[in-house]
Amino acid sequence: MSKLLAGTPLKLKDGSEVDAGSYLDGKVVGLYFSASWCPPCRGFTPKLKEFYEKIKKTHPEFEVVFVSRDRESDCLVNYFLDHMGDWTYIPFGNDQIQYILSKYEVKTIPAMRVIKPDGQVVVKDARTEIQDKGIEDPEALWEEWMAFYD
Repeated sequence: MSKLLAGTPLKLKDGSEVDAGSYLDGKVVGLYFSASWCPPCRGFTPKLKEFYEKIKKTHPEFEVVFVSRDRESDCLVNYFLDHMGDWTYIPFGNDQIQYILSKYEVKTIPAMRVIKPDGQVVVKDARTEIQDKGIEDPEALWEEWMAFYD
């Protein structure tokens, strides 16, 4: 993912901006497709946040990138700041958003893909896996993912 998004800005919780290529280098990346106006997204986001916080303690190499389907910048930022974990997002209006949606064939939200540095998909439906297995035993799910990652 770091190679695919090199040169793309990412925003952090504190409002600062980093280059995706360097920031994601060496990390296992989950692309999270969501929007503030989407009720199923609002239901899943707290589960992802809980999973993320548990996994991050033992696997600091895990990073989530929020790819918003919001229609306005303020909606994206408020949703991110109020409901999401300590991860990153691609700023509203960035051309990479449409590219990523198309590349990973995201038709509905919420959706999540776990991606290798070169952009190859490791887990196509990480959302369902987190919902079904990730809260109860996040470490076991992580190990499943890593078996496909290498």
